[in-house]
Amino acid sequence: MLKKLLFLTVFFWFSALQAQETESLYKTKKIVTSKDTIRLEKVSINSSFFELLNTKNEPIDSTFYKIDFQKGFLLLNEKFQSASDTLIVNYLKYPDFLTKEYSLYKSDQIVSSDVGTEKLYRIDNNANAKKVTPFDGLNTSGSITRGITVGNNQSTVLNSNLDLQITGKISDKVSLRASLQDNNIPLQDGGYSQKLDQFDNIFMELFSDDWNIRAGDVFLENRKTQFLSFNKKVQGISASFDFDTEKSKTNVFASVAFVKGQYAKSTFIGQEGNQGPYKLKGQNGELYVLVISGSERVYVNGVLLKRGENNDYVIDYNAGEIVFTSLFTITSEMRINVEYQYSERNYNRLVTYAGATHENKNWSFGGYVYSENDMKNQPLQQNLSTAQVQILSEAGDNINLMKALSAYEDSYADNKILYKKTLVNSVEVYEYSNNPADVLYNVRFSLVGANAGNYIIQNNNSVERIYQYVAPVNGVLQGNYEPIVQLVAPIKLQVATFLGKYNPDEKTLVDFELAVSNNDQNLFSKIDDGNNEGVAFKTNIKKRLFSKSWNLDVFGNYQYVQQNFKSVERLYNIEFNRDWNLTGTLLGNQSLLVTGLNFDLYSKKETSNIGLINYQFEKLDFSESYTGSRHTTTALFKIKNWTIENNGSFLNSDATASTSKFIRNQTRTKYHFGKN
Repeated sequence: MLKKLLFLTVFFWFSALQAQETESLYKTKKIVTSKDTIRLEKVSINSSFFELLNTKNEPIDSTFYKIDFQKGFLLLNEKFQSASDTLIVNYLKYPDFLTKEYSLYKSDQIVSSDVGTEKLYRIDNNANAKKVTPFDGLNTSGSITRGITVGNNQSTVLNSNLDLQITGKISDKVSLRASLQDNNIPLQDGGYSQKLDQFDNIFMELFSDDWNIRAGDVFLENRKTQFLSFNKKVQGISASFDFDTEKSKTNVFASVAFVKGQYAKSTFIGQEGNQGPYKLKGQNGELYVLVISGSERVYVNGVLLKRGENNDYVIDYNAGEIVFTSLFTITSEMRINVEYQYSERNYNRLVTYAGATHENKNWSFGGYVYSENDMKNQPLQQNLSTAQVQILSEAGDNINLMKALSAYEDSYADNKILYKKTLVNSVEVYEYSNNPADVLYNVRFSLVGANAGNYIIQNNNSVERIYQYVAPVNGVLQGNYEPIVQLVAPIKLQVATFLGKYNPDEKTLVDFELAVSNNDQNLFSKIDDGNNEGVAFKTNIKKRLFSKSWNLDVFGNYQYVQQNFKSVERLYNIEFNRDWNLTGTLLGNQSLLVTGLNFDLYSKKETSNIGLINYQFEKLDFSESYTGSRHTTTALFKIKNWTIENNGSFLNSDATASTSKFIRNQTRTKYHFGKN
């Protein structure tokens, strides 16, 4: 009996302890009402049970408070209103073994890090890992300058210059490069910038070791091909990707942009002692052109000059004028050729350029595609009516047929020069009128040349010119103006080229290039489209015949260009026409054969002793207008401090179109003594 009583006593005592421990997880607290965060526990609380009561043990709606169970926080809503300043919170705690902090060392055994002056070290397993912070390391630099230029032969000019550069890394492998430049110094990079696209240079570029993407001002260039050689400043986006291995290199690129200008070339002879300005013209003879900044290349007697006030020339891009500096004196014997791009904004013009190349140890190949076309539905400087579009569609490629009547009905106003229709000798003509009762027309007159029109200028002193009809005399027109407007047709130029090179050994080299072009002079018309397409082909072979103490190479190059083939820029060197005595329009398909020998002599004992002799035979033919052949020899000898150079050429040409023959023999010898 005593044992049973002892057992029951121990059992109830143990049960009471268990009940006490279980009930202790449920907590009740009285808190003071506050708009600040109220901390219930330093550790997380159980989200399975929570209630908030007022002093009357009435539950409070959960929309008036927020509870963060993970951090043990309570936050009362601003809309909460309470009659008393005390609230009751009932919640459930986690067991201590879940919220207890465990540590290898006791807190009294840990020394604060700011105790002592000894250097502390630690071992980091990730010591070799690079930590890169995005946009860390971006550098910006630049300047804004203002200046005044004065002179005894010019007006006072305010000059300004803006130059902003941003460079740096935005990640471990990707870098950023950006630039904003504008320079309106009149004789350097002329331009008054009111829009973002009028800045001289603005771009942003992202790049890594294997790729780059650039947006803004993009410079497109190709100097690796014969038939698609060009450079062009555009505004758009371009991307390039490299896929290199140990044995090969592969590159793929593409770009899309709006063209800022089109290619043009001006050729003239210098005037003795006249440094300029020399006027640059448009492709169709326009007298006033806006040259794209930095797009020009100036050649004098075939030599490329350098821009700058301390160099050879300066250029006013706004006026399209070039002035040579005093450091480069102009004479009447100088042949001046200027290539440039000028702003011709009849239509929005889009250019796309893409390609891919692959290089291996013994061979390589690549392909390029270029397309530049006007967007015919987006004219800029002319508003084409339905009738004018119809005229363009019937004109084909004939510019003389791209003309339309310029008159349209208009309302009377004191500041307008208007005309009425009347009959003169049964001919309907336009006559100036300021009578509001008449049916009035707004008429635009175009200069067509002497004795080629029916109208002359009656009064040149008015705010606007007044034109008057003049009747023909004996069937001969007496005027030089007509009530017409010259329409400009949208055009398209596409060039695709494929090239390859094979180098089987050190003594042999073979390469080729094949190109096709599509040149449409009027996108509104299908007439005259039969001559739009053309092809061109080129091959080159070089072989070493002998190699010992001297080398002997033989080479041959053949090039064929169909008459209808159209390139983006010129195909040959800047002096090609003069070298071959080419004048006027050349008709027919073109073929050019170049072959010859290279003799290279060198000394194994004296590396400065070198001899080089080259003989080259060239034959140029235009199937309908020209044939010519040329022999060229070049000799160069270097013996210690002596240099002797001799160049000679003999040209025999026959221009069949004009039945004229031309023979020219030219020899030049140059001696040089001194340190090479």
